Amino acid sequence: MATTSAGLLLYRTTPGSGIEVLLGHMGGPFWARKDEGAWSVLKGELDPDEEPHAAALREAAEELGLPLPPPSTPDVDLGEVRQRSGKRVLAWAREWPPPGPDLDQARSNTVEIEWPPRSGRRLEIPEIDRVAWFAPDDARRALVRAQAAFVDRLVERLTA
Repeated sequence: MATTSAGLLLYRTTPGSGIEVLLGHMGGPFWARKDEGAWSVLKGELDPDEEPHAAALREAAEELGLPLPPPSTPDVDLGEVRQRSGKRVLAWAREWPPPGPDLDQARSNTVEIEWPPRSGRRLEIPEIDRVAWFAPDDARRALVRAQAAFVDRLVERLTA
């Protein structure tokens, strides 16, 4: 059965009225040497009976390891995408006002995985091993393919 995740696409306004979005690089040995298609919106699975927007905020804070900025306006609903695996991902966007976070202080929560697969060996890894700001065109290349739609929807909303 396909799972559902919810996430928060944090963004900032840059000089010249552009934007950048904050993405997380997926942690662990499988993703260690990958870059294109290995970045994600800060997101995670919903707990049973959890409201999706609340899950998005909880998961983003856990994966970033820093307090989220309070919203200056309501978060932008970016809708849903379905990844190749069948996973549904719901996302919202929130602006991070200046001066923004100190990304060197970001520390993701960890998860336990079996690595190599079917080896019986367990590793504890960060869900996100680094975070970075990306211009929209760069974000589209870096993101898991289906999630690029969230960047398009955000840009569309901000330029409308």
